[in-house]
Amino acid sequence: MGYVASELIDGHGRRIDYLRLSVVEQCQMRCFYCHPGRNRAPAAPRLPAASVVRLAAAFVALGVKRVRLTGGEPLLRNDLATIAAGIHACDGVEEVTLSTNGERLAPMATALHAAGINRVNISLDSLNHKSFRRITGNGDLSRVISGIDAALDCGLQPVKLNMVVMRGINDHEIGPMLDFASERELDLRFIETMPIGSAGVESSRRLVSSDIILNKVRDHCGSDLVPVMDRRGGGPARYFRVGNSAMTVGVISAMSRHFCTDCNRVRLTASGDLQLCLGRPGQVALGGMIREGASDDDLQRAIRGAVQRKPLAHGFADPAVSASLEMTALGG
Repeated sequence: MGYVASELIDGHGRRIDYLRLSVVEQCQMRCFYCHPGRNRAPAAPRLPAASVVRLAAAFVALGVKRVRLTGGEPLLRNDLATIAAGIHACDGVEEVTLSTNGERLAPMATALHAAGINRVNISLDSLNHKSFRRITGNGDLSRVISGIDAALDCGLQPVKLNMVVMRGINDHEIGPMLDFASERELDLRFIETMPIGSAGVESSRRLVSSDIILNKVRDHCGSDLVPVMDRRGGGPARYFRVGNSAMTVGVISAMSRHFCTDCNRVRLTASGDLQLCLGRPGQVALGGMIREGASDDDLQRAIRGAVQRKPLAHGFADPAVSASLEMTALGG
């Protein structure tokens, strides 16, 4: 499919130029705010690499500039570098990035960078081995830190750390996380809990608002925070420079200060379903269209029509809506 200069505009006038593309539902960790536990539905069949690339190319032809590979845990796919290289080769792509828990990153980082992944976001909710195991269920903190260092060494930069802040669980680690990020010259983003699925609804009771988080950052650093414009990756974070230093921190405040009016994202699940909003049900089975022999033009028409129905705002305030969703299936 050749590149066609285009724009993908939703029914509320927002330009959609960012695709979060889940390549696998499964994850080897069991983070309690994300994993739905024993009662979850069986994972849907994942698309083969060629179909993943083809769907990404359809979005790129419509004006998407940034593609983020997510999961589950994307590093569970042995063909991830093949997927990344295929998307990187699409005319019009500006960035192919990766979100990962980092546990398997160290031996794969160099190959992924060579395949065209520009940079990486790594989830890290605690620097304490005991707390890390409690949050992740069975995660190995040492391997995650090795993954962070490998990403830095091979040029997957900037490396961004994502910390979901939870009251009574890890909110006392905001200071240590700031020090860790500063020492390694990492970008750091603090994320509010989101009530997605039964696990997320439960953990949202431990919400720490972005205002409280930023106050803790000020207290620890002893500096004012200066808002900065930083849209690297086109994501929803608000960024702040710490005093006169080069360090910046970000906050993602889906609950206390939602950013729906500026949303520029859609998501594809690992089975190829188009999810228009992280906080609203409703999908379009693009993967099913591929299996039924749809042409590239068919896919693009379906995408354009679906994006016109993208909701104006998430439904996190409605417990029935939140509980009906599942983070591992949506790609985060």
